[in-house]
Amino acid sequence: MTAQILCGDCRQILPTLPDCSIDAIVTDPPYELGFMGKAWDSTGVAYQVDLWRECLRVLKPGGHLLAFGGSRTYHRLACAIEDAGFEIRDQIMWVYGSGFPKSHDVSKAIDKAAGVQREIVGSREVWGRGAERFSDIGKDIPVNGNNSISVTAPSTTEAKQWQGWGTALKPAHEPIVLARKPLDGTVADNVLTHGIGGINIDGCRVVGAKGDGCWSGKTKKKGYEGGWDSEAKPNTEPNEQGRWPANFIHDGSDEVLELFPETVGGARPAKAHKPTGELYEGGWGPIKDGNRIEFAGGSAARFFYCAKASKTDRNEGLDDFPLIKGGSMSGGEETRPDRPTNHPIRANHHPTVKPTELMRYLCRLITPPNGTILDPFTGSGSTGKAAALEGFDFIGIEQSAEYVEIATARIKHAKQPT
Repeated sequence: MTAQILCGDCRQILPTLPDCSIDAIVTDPPYELGFMGKAWDSTGVAYQVDLWRECLRVLKPGGHLLAFGGSRTYHRLACAIEDAGFEIRDQIMWVYGSGFPKSHDVSKAIDKAAGVQREIVGSREVWGRGAERFSDIGKDIPVNGNNSISVTAPSTTEAKQWQGWGTALKPAHEPIVLARKPLDGTVADNVLTHGIGGINIDGCRVVGAKGDGCWSGKTKKKGYEGGWDSEAKPNTEPNEQGRWPANFIHDGSDEVLELFPETVGGARPAKAHKPTGELYEGGWGPIKDGNRIEFAGGSAARFFYCAKASKTDRNEGLDDFPLIKGGSMSGGEETRPDRPTNHPIRANHHPTVKPTELMRYLCRLITPPNGTILDPFTGSGSTGKAAALEGFDFIGIEQSAEYVEIATARIKHAKQPT
């Protein structure tokens, strides 16, 4: 297992890589939003067809690409990837509960334009990312103490009319492009020739609790093997490997779980006609030793892969690095216990760090055993860390020497035996 990070602009380094030398590309390119005033997030590089054409060149035939995008700019990213020659295969949704709205208060803007002072009528506490956003980005919002912001009342008649109006929704998802380099012949031909071309279904199944109704799709019918038709109902058995992976991934946060209904189980809806002639309220349940197995209930979120973010994930392997204040687009924050503050203090101050659990799943989904993963936008090395933990070779490209140093340390730590 090898890992290397090349420091420089990916548009200049990619042409130096050999043709058809990469098995998979997993990357988090700039969303081109000018996030937190970062210059690298407003260059337009993610929309450049030539960049993705180079990615296509270095991929083996049938190789897959996974690229994160912003909800506002995803369409331009996907079009550039498609125009480069990739086949768009799907879109994966990464849904989380930690996003913070970056909205402009219309009422306050009207009073500010009128040059009038708003009356302070109270205060409210903000924690974690909220405190950071109000103090770092919302500079026109007065902050009292470490975790409190002032609540003001509109002054002008016009501001009163627009009280409660803003300009943005709370971010809660990031779309991921799933694309594939065209096959060399059929899927079977491509896999046998190049060792790539499919996605790792069984290796990425959603494993739930025993008895939660993970369906294998295997059916039993006298005189008919491998399936069932409209004339007969199936006796379907749970698949111990787990559920088929979906194009939806979540972080298991309370905000996300509240979106899902509570279900009795993962079985089919109750039917009046079953092989046993009985009505099972929970739906179709398998029969074992003459007894029907009841399915476990719970949130329907259990049917989809859950990639939780660890609070220590971003800083693992960086014990010798200085602590720096930084922001982020999603995920948790840490503060120094000996120094209460509303500014996150971290060794890894990159603002767009993705959870390692999520990146491991994505790497495993599209990379064959002993394969090589490329990330042309390495950042602080989340893809490289995931690749190391999954046993894949890794090539990263990052233009910031500071982030190269952080990424190298994180990957080195991940490669150490546990």
